[in-house]
Amino acid sequence: MAKLYFYYSAMNAGKSTTLLQAAHNYEEQGMKVLLLTPIIDHRDGVGTISSRLGIARDALAFDQAFDLYAEVQKQHSEGPVSCVFVDECQFLTDVQVLQLTFICDRLNIPVLCYGLRTDFQGEPFEGSKYLLAWADELGEIKTICTSGKKATMNARMDENGNRVSAGEQISIGHNYVSMSRKEFGLEDVSPIKYQGE
Repeated sequence: MAKLYFYYSAMNAGKSTTLLQAAHNYEEQGMKVLLLTPIIDHRDGVGTISSRLGIARDALAFDQAFDLYAEVQKQHSEGPVSCVFVDECQFLTDVQVLQLTFICDRLNIPVLCYGLRTDFQGEPFEGSKYLLAWADELGEIKTICTSGKKATMNARMDENGNRVSAGEQISIGHNYVSMSRKEFGLEDVSPIKYQGE
C-alpha cells in the first residue's frame, strides 16, 4: 500500500534539496514523478522548486482551489505516476491534504510532502496540522540553531534584521532564522499567553 509521508523541519534545513534528490532517484530508474509547489511561493518564480544549493526544477504550481487528486488521477491515466512530491506543503488546505490521502489509498501512489510545521509565532500551518494527523510516516529533517541546539522554530525578521512578532501567518519574502524553542521564546510571540512565575 502506498503511504503519505510528511518530512518537516525549521527553515533552511534542506527540505527542497532532499525533495529534488529523491525525485531524481525515481527518475534515474525510469519512473515518472509529479512535482507540485504552491503558487504562493514565488520566490524563484511560479512553478519552480529550488534549493539553496542552486538546484532547481520546474513543478506544477497549484493554488488553494486546485484539486490535487483529480490532477494526479488525470496524469496517472496518461502514464503511470510512480511518486508525487509536494514542496512547501504547509500551504496546503485541509481538503488538499485529504486529496493526498486519496492519491495514496485509491491510486496506490506514494506522496512525499516537505514543509514547515509551524509559523513565526509557533502556530501550526493548516496543511502541516493535517499532515501531522493523517500521514503514515513522519520524518524530521534537522538543522541547528546558533545556540548549537536543534532548531525547531522559525523566527521572522524584517529587512533590518529585527524580529517580527505580529502579522499575517503567510508572508513570502521575509527572512527567517531557525531557532531552538528556548531561543525562540514562545512566551514573547505566541498568541497563547502564560508567563509562569
